[in-house]
Amino acid sequence: MRYREGGRLDTSGVSDRRGRGGMGGGRGIAVGGGGLGLVGLLIVVVLQLAGGGGGGGGGAALGGLSGLGQGETTDNTALDQRCQTGADANDSVECAVVADVESIQDFWTTALGNRYQPTDTVFFQGSVQTSCGGASSGSGPFYCPADQLVYIDLTFFDQLQQQFGAQGGLFVDAYVLAHEYGHHVQNLLGTNAQVTPGETGPTSGTVRLELQADCYAGAWANHAETVPDESGAPLIEEINADDISRALDAAARIGDDFIQENLGSGRVDQNAFTHGSSEQRQKWFTTGYETGDPNQCDTFGTDDLG
Repeated sequence: MRYREGGRLDTSGVSDRRGRGGMGGGRGIAVGGGGLGLVGLLIVVVLQLAGGGGGGGGGAALGGLSGLGQGETTDNTALDQRCQTGADANDSVECAVVADVESIQDFWTTALGNRYQPTDTVFFQGSVQTSCGGASSGSGPFYCPADQLVYIDLTFFDQLQQQFGAQGGLFVDAYVLAHEYGHHVQNLLGTNAQVTPGETGPTSGTVRLELQADCYAGAWANHAETVPDESGAPLIEEINADDISRALDAAARIGDDFIQENLGSGRVDQNAFTHGSSEQRQKWFTTGYETGDPNQCDTFGTDDLG
């Protein structure tokens, strides 16, 4: 994956809280939308829609920092200095994520028109306070419907390779972000209202929500090389076959069955599924990528999830 060297990066879609504040109070760890659910599947009960609900989240202002805990602040000064062009994105993971967020939101603005409302990705380190409660890096990346923000500790990308054995790479990182923004889209469209919080199982609404977010990530990937930024040119210059292969490898390693068998008890329990099997996650990412059409991502309207 490569970014256009001369493309200008816009850091306004990121709120940098790294090294500031701590866990603070709240309603406990809540992974709204489930994130990629890696460590969360092993450590905490994933609370779908925690603090949110259908459509409107928790009523918090879009892109606002209502989840700020005591002592937490956001300061993009250093990020603005480091991440200015696509060349910076090609050399730096944090700058690549800035570019990803911009491209993903440009895609959804085009796809949904005024139904899409941009929101921020919060960079944090170690722990963070959200409107869904306190969260740690162990929760993995997640979306909080209550404040409608995406949260990520960038060290997660190293964990994905070291703990889960994923090949990794810039496009895998982009897939992670696109999945989380898929949850934001679901929240805006009211898809969340179709899901019973805490429901589990191979055909549960929880799994359908996650597989749809994978499909939405694939749909963005299909258009990523053509989605124009404010200059009218695409910010992402190239996504190649190796990038897609790496994304499918990552999808396989974050399936419920893979995690249960390799990082859990060693026994696969479909009744505990919250994100779908490895095969299902690969299937729905591929569906989005091959069609480029979010309308083909209706995991709630089919009996065949793969």
